[in-house]
Amino acid sequence: MNDTTKNTSAAFCAELVRTHDFGSYATTLFAPLRCRRALLALYAFNVEIVRVREQITQPLAGEVRLQWWMDMLAGAGHGGVEGNPVAAELLLAIRDHDLPVELLRRLIEAHQFDLYNDPMPDMAALEQYLADTSCALFSLSSRIIGQRPEQTDHLARHAGLASGMARVIANFGFDASRRQSYVPLTLLEQHGADLEQMFTGRDTPPVRAAIGGLANEARPHLKAALGLLSDLPPESRGVYLPLALVRRALDDVGGADINPFMPRPVSRLRILWIMWRASRSKAFRG
Repeated sequence: MNDTTKNTSAAFCAELVRTHDFGSYATTLFAPLRCRRALLALYAFNVEIVRVREQITQPLAGEVRLQWWMDMLAGAGHGGVEGNPVAAELLLAIRDHDLPVELLRRLIEAHQFDLYNDPMPDMAALEQYLADTSCALFSLSSRIIGQRPEQTDHLARHAGLASGMARVIANFGFDASRRQSYVPLTLLEQHGADLEQMFTGRDTPPVRAAIGGLANEARPHLKAALGLLSDLPPESRGVYLPLALVRRALDDVGGADINPFMPRPVSRLRILWIMWRASRSKAFRG
């Protein structure tokens, strides 16, 4: 691959992340310059995997797309790896930063759950799903900026669980509209929420209570993650800046004027402002 092709692939990944996951894109702006390309490759890969569910109408088609990525990681791509800019950039990041392919494989496997309409059964299942997705992304990001796994995996787990649960809450209405639930079924049943009513978009006290219960599960993980940041040198903490967005999202849960089925998008300017302020705080500067 020549330099022109490499630059084009890198630019493609940056635009993909900027368009579909601006929070992650903003994160790279606070990361060391030497790490930004690899971080964008990782986040672009995640965008591609997460978006599979939106791009298919039948689960089998999604399974085929996810299998392509599995084959690519196994070195068995079928003629399209070099022509796929995200795959090319991801392979470069794996090589340059010695990223464990097994974590990437597990991320793909976990997102097979997205292709079907089975509800998340319980909290243990949700935590495992997030361990293989959100937590893995923090762990891989930490490796890219040069931290050893024994230094960061505990932090990455708490950060991933907190941010993953916050994302479940933020995407609740969209998921319910396509008859999916990542809020654990046991939590919904505990509060008396009716799954079918939920899928029709009916805002009820039991649904709000279940979402509040999930937010309560997330808060201790957020507190633990923020407390563990001090174990890292300040220049390595930038990949955890999304935790500032998590804090805001969890603080909003339970407001009487907030309909859990209605999305509450945060503007790009607001995301940048929240992250910039967090980057100047003691937690991130030391």
